[in-house]
Amino acid sequence: MGLIKEFKDFAMKGNVVDMAVGIIIGGGFGKIVNSMVSDIIMPVVGALAGKGSFGSQFLWLGDGEKPGSIADAVKTGEPYIAWGPFVQTTIDFIILAFAIFMMIKLMNKARELTEKKAEEAAAAPSAPPEDIVLLREIRDALKTR
Repeated sequence: MGLIKEFKDFAMKGNVVDMAVGIIIGGGFGKIVNSMVSDIIMPVVGALAGKGSFGSQFLWLGDGEKPGSIADAVKTGEPYIAWGPFVQTTIDFIILAFAIFMMIKLMNKARELTEKKAEEAAAAPSAPPEDIVLLREIRDALKTR
C-alpha cells in the first residue's frame, strides 16, 4: 500500500498536474499553429511564389521524368528532396516558438509586477496601532514627571 500512496502523492502534486495540463494545452496549440500554417499561410506563400501548395514541393534527383507528387516519388524508390514539407514544418516551429516566447514574456512581466507590489507593500512602514501610540504617549508623559 505504501507504493500506491507514494505514487498518488507524486501524481497529485501541483507541479505534475500543471505540467500535464501544459502538455495537453500545448498539443492542442501546436495543432492550431500547424493548421494556421498549412491552411492559411502556406497557400498564400505558394500562390505568391507560383508554386501552389508548398507541402507538396520536392526536388527530383532521380533518373527519368519527375513524378507528380511526393507519394509517387516515394513509390519509385529514386532519390528526391522533399523541401516543401521541411519549409512548412520550419515555419510551424518558428510561429510556435514565437508564441511560446510571448507567453513566457507576459508571465514573467506579470510575476515582476506582483513581486514589485509585494516589495512595495513590505517596504512601506505601517503606522503603529492606536493603542501602541497611546501607550507611548502615557510613557512619555510619565517620564517628564
